Amino acid sequence: MTTSFTSLLVRGGAHRAGLLARVSGRDYTFAYAPDVPASAQVSLTMPPRVQSWNSRDLHPVFQMNLPEGALLETIRRAIAKVIGDDDLAVLGVTGGNQVGRNRFTALDSDMPTAPETEEDLDELLTYPDTRELFHELIERYALRSGVSGIQPKVLLAAHERGSLAAKQYLVKAWGTEYPQLAANEFFCMTAVKKAGLPVPDYYLAENGGLFIMRRFDLDANNAPLGFEDFCGLQALGTAQKYAGSYERVARTLRDFISPEHLQAAREQFFATLVLSVLLRNGDAHLKNFGVVYSTPSGPVTLAPAYDLVTTTAYLRNDVPALTLDGTKKWWPRQTLERFAVTRLELPVGTVSAVIQRCADAVADTRPLLTAYQAGHPEFAPVGARMLEAWEQGLAGVGK
Repeated sequence: MTTSFTSLLVRGGAHRAGLLARVSGRDYTFAYAPDVPASAQVSLTMPPRVQSWNSRDLHPVFQMNLPEGALLETIRRAIAKVIGDDDLAVLGVTGGNQVGRNRFTALDSDMPTAPETEEDLDELLTYPDTRELFHELIERYALRSGVSGIQPKVLLAAHERGSLAAKQYLVKAWGTEYPQLAANEFFCMTAVKKAGLPVPDYYLAENGGLFIMRRFDLDANNAPLGFEDFCGLQALGTAQKYAGSYERVARTLRDFISPEHLQAAREQFFATLVLSVLLRNGDAHLKNFGVVYSTPSGPVTLAPAYDLVTTTAYLRNDVPALTLDGTKKWWPRQTLERFAVTRLELPVGTVSAVIQRCADAVADTRPLLTAYQAGHPEFAPVGARMLEAWEQGLAGVGK
């Protein structure tokens, strides 16, 4: 007999925040517990109050980490006969290991804890058959991975060589539809790092089968930080991640980033946008920008850059994820400059310096990609399309 979840206990940080329930059909309600501490606030957009927070669909902040794609199908197959496979059921089983501060449990369950199993990072990076390895990781960690995204991925803990404490990582693989996606992301992120943007630690498996990134939503002691993507901050569900404009992203920065961090956030966001044009990354959607904070009442900063890939290596006619100046196209330098000055309020000199720094970073990454091609012939077709796309990007922005 199937037992389904109709409600879940939500914890914000270390405290019980309140009750999330499905009231009818697709309608949901979240009610804060009486006398809930301010530190238990579940979202910057949902402060504690007596009145319930009602939503036609699952609240965006709770949708944020629902698994997608292959990971979701694996989880649904595992739980469907026992507890159902709707959103609350998926949150119920993945709720102990979510990106961000929120955790979800059954009403009579104790505080969820992170998985105790630990892997060896060096073994993950050097394992000869990463396809077999990732299938094992999916079997082991799928029900412990509250993370969104179509690309197959899991959350796990791993030891680094010479480290006494395990750290938390996100491990991504790739399917036949997007071959060599791990190496694609690795070299795009290398360009991002060379441009001076904050990025999480990241690694590429020796055979190119896995991209491994250290989680940025945890502090040095692996305690969870608050994280909210721009879908949630704009009160949009995951399905609407391609809706809207970069102008609205600029307003979201102004509305949620702490004033003392706003200038740095604007520069970082603009650099990410420039790099997306240079790298031909058509996936800079609302879920690929986010904010981080220790507590809801503390400073809020822009999250490190993540999830940049050359999408036109697979979709030759791909376009940007959101509109700018009313269009979705690979904009020329003048359009980017005008946006930075008028919408982000960046000085002209800063705008020019950011564009030059990003262009130099992409140019400096090309020899690394070419050298990798030479040693990994299976990557050569994708690498060639990436280099072609980068050349178009550099020509369009005016290297």
